[in-house]
Amino acid sequence: MENKDIALWRKIAIGIIAFIGFITTIKLALIYYNANFSANPHASFCSINEFIDCDSVAKTIDSQFLGIPLAYWGMFLYLFIGLMMGAKKLAQHKLFKFMEVFKNPYAYISALGIISFTISMILLCISLFEIKKLCILCAFTYVLNLTIGLLAMDYTKGGLVNIFKTSFFDFADALKIKKYLITFIAVAFCACGFLTYTAVTNVFSPHVKNIRAMKKFIKLKEKAINPYAIQGNILGNPNGDIKLHIYSDFRCPICSVYNIIIHKVVQDFENVLVVHHNYPLDMACNKYLQQPFHYGSCALAKYGYAAEKQGNYWGLATEMYLHQPMTDVDVWMLALKQGLNIDKLKEDVLKDDSKVEILKDIDEAVALGIKGTPAVRVNDSKEPYMGAMSDIQLKEYLIKAGGKLKQNAK
Repeated sequence: MENKDIALWRKIAIGIIAFIGFITTIKLALIYYNANFSANPHASFCSINEFIDCDSVAKTIDSQFLGIPLAYWGMFLYLFIGLMMGAKKLAQHKLFKFMEVFKNPYAYISALGIISFTISMILLCISLFEIKKLCILCAFTYVLNLTIGLLAMDYTKGGLVNIFKTSFFDFADALKIKKYLITFIAVAFCACGFLTYTAVTNVFSPHVKNIRAMKKFIKLKEKAINPYAIQGNILGNPNGDIKLHIYSDFRCPICSVYNIIIHKVVQDFENVLVVHHNYPLDMACNKYLQQPFHYGSCALAKYGYAAEKQGNYWGLATEMYLHQPMTDVDVWMLALKQGLNIDKLKEDVLKDDSKVEILKDIDEAVALGIKGTPAVRVNDSKEPYMGAMSDIQLKEYLIKAGGKLKQNAK
């Protein structure tokens, strides 16, 4: 028997909540697109602080399942709920005759709401304990899913157990009809093929491919190893017509990883020269900051300039990125490994010219609209790319800008 006794107010409430959920997932899809497909993404309204940050959650590998963004799965859920609510009337039309198999649509709706909420709780745990950030719009949909599940449930016929039992036997009865069985197999086959394609190609989730590509560099950073490190002040071709300007902070965690990536990628090009700009997010030298952030990065920037005067900027810079020295003595020990004259290093760090150069870099970064590190731009471009790129992304970025790969480049 069809679930006819569900109160009208509950049907209206489910419809309204499903509509709100659908609109919310559209907004989440837009946030996802902006975070992962835009070259210079702008912060969304729900990126409030370090913890409540929808944009950062959207950039993680957990923001998708089988290559499909979770926001798209949510949109499908609410659309399906809408179809279930109109199943009886839709079944009267020839095109939607197949809807007749859903004899107890509200049992399906309730089951989907409860299943979605259960999955949501797993996602919430991942968000809180692994990502350590919260997407408030996602959390809002979790509440909507539970509410829909509870409103659609028939409490007079066994409640939670009954909705799953009813849905299962309804579906099993539908598959007894040959034409629906064949249709289901065909749809399932197409769905599996499509999901395999999205999972393998990451066409809807390019950040997943890039995150996986970056993992090997993260492991190198954790081991304090940069196998692509160079000595001297020049990274790339000194006569290169493609200048990759990098704005970085020695205390920025991802900048340490990005330094390894840049070293690897640039050495594959014939005509690329890296130009490093210090952009320390440290109130000790950055007048644009209103609260402490990367303490000590101004001091490390000065040491970088001092090392440049001795002809080995990249040698010491790489050591500082990898080992994150906390005191002057720590820096001196790293400088000794690089063969630098410590007395001269101490002397040059105290000179005003290093401070002037750092302030010039900071002013330039702010004028370009750079609000964090790392960021890169090519030649005289006024539109920097904000955030770290994987080696795959950076290589594509340089090729698009006119970079020429060496014949032996991998």
